[in-house]
Amino acid sequence: MTKANPRPGDLDPGTARAVLDASDIARVLTRVAHEIVERAKGADDVVLLGIPTRGVALARRLAERLEDIEDVKIPVGALDITMYRDDLRLRPARALERTEIPPAGIDGRLVVLVDDVLFSGRTIRAALDAINDLGRPRAVQLAVLVDRGHRELPIRADYVGKNLPTSQREKVQVLLEEYDGRDAVLLGTRGGTSGPAGDAAKLPPAATPEAK
Repeated sequence: MTKANPRPGDLDPGTARAVLDASDIARVLTRVAHEIVERAKGADDVVLLGIPTRGVALARRLAERLEDIEDVKIPVGALDITMYRDDLRLRPARALERTEIPPAGIDGRLVVLVDDVLFSGRTIRAALDAINDLGRPRAVQLAVLVDRGHRELPIRADYVGKNLPTSQREKVQVLLEEYDGRDAVLLGTRGGTSGPAGDAAKLPPAATPEAK
């Protein structure tokens, strides 16, 4: 199991509360898999592309469930969108992740983007631009574990694990076994704060780590 490095702005332990636990996450991923099969009338041409970091692990788990339901192999890849963001100069510097497209490509396939949290919509807009440079799928859909609202762009998920109303001052933190040693979704304020939202509240939403 690979552990991710601590993330800037991790939650203040005094404010963090769990909104999903491991069993909740397992249950919603199973539900989303069934929703994909129902909407696509099968899974023969489905390709899952996870958005790093945690979207990749979620895509792999979702593929396992689709394979159990449909008894077909589901191609899974990773799509790093860092250089496609329109707010890149406002965000902290970060290392690029690998983009890995399944060998059969995405042309003519149903591509389901998978991410952990949907927030501003800028990550997904960047993902659509990245896909446009990689091929021509017949359709692109979006599956997210959590939709926290506060959209800045007209982006909507096709499949949502949990709709979670939040304030701009709050942070949603997704923990996954593959990176963090446990599964949970936490809601709270950012750690290291001097006030209710700390220094991160002084930044525009697109400059905070979770402005997705």
